[in-house]
Amino acid sequence: MKTILEQMVENYEINNNEEKRNAVKEVMQEIVLCGLSKAGFFKEAAFYGGTALRIFYGLDRFSEDLDFALIVKNCDFNLNSYFSKLESTVNSFGLKVGLELKSKTKDSDIQSAFLKGDTVEHFLLFYPNDKIVGINPDEKIKIKIDTCPPALAAYETKYRLLPTPYSVKIYDEASLFSGKIHAVLCRAWKARVKGRDLYDYVFYLQRNARFNLPHLNEKLRESLYISKGEVLTLEEVKQLLIKRFDEIDFDEAKKDVMPFIKNKEILEIWSDEFFIDITEQLRCND
Repeated sequence: MKTILEQMVENYEINNNEEKRNAVKEVMQEIVLCGLSKAGFFKEAAFYGGTALRIFYGLDRFSEDLDFALIVKNCDFNLNSYFSKLESTVNSFGLKVGLELKSKTKDSDIQSAFLKGDTVEHFLLFYPNDKIVGINPDEKIKIKIDTCPPALAAYETKYRLLPTPYSVKIYDEASLFSGKIHAVLCRAWKARVKGRDLYDYVFYLQRNARFNLPHLNEKLRESLYISKGEVLTLEEVKQLLIKRFDEIDFDEAKKDVMPFIKNKEILEIWSDEFFIDITEQLRCND
């Protein structure tokens, strides 16, 4: 009889060792979510970011981190209080792990923790009949939580059946999209940008998703991208994105995202003209 772990990885189409590694990490991420849910974490926090988009909306790329934000700002929040239940849940599936809280810098509202274990030992639990080669024995899963997040996000509750039924509070799609637009505009230096952000931006537009404009304005104000009293319209957001796409080195952006996707050919169309043209389709919630 197959174990829960084997059931979860058999849903993946795996052609090489890198895809095997990503599958294990993705399943581990879902087990962590389950553990946080059972610890009551989602009474205080919501899930967002690329991994949330992958798990609950079918984004077809690997995402490394688990990103969360408190529902009510609390700069004194302590992630440690959830560690015991989280560890016991993960360990119940035979995965021996430890959690380590990263020291927070004074000027940051982000708390980070790392889930660590013997990666080779874990792989053998997922693939008991396979030979494991080329695996970093110290792979980590990073958990990040914003304790003082921007306001005006909207939430919904999602459910999963494996590894055991659980629920997760998550940013709704429009608020997730706002976070991605913010990343495209702000998470870069000069011409360099995360290709993963661009990949996700295309994914949202393919879904005809709308973004949460008030939440985006809050995020841009907190990042000091716009002034405190400034309120951007949809057309102004489009113009900022068009200006951004005109600055990007798309060859570098492609290199960034390639390790995280299977179909590299879909990147061939990437150019400033492509992104400027599809941005005309951008819509926000009424």
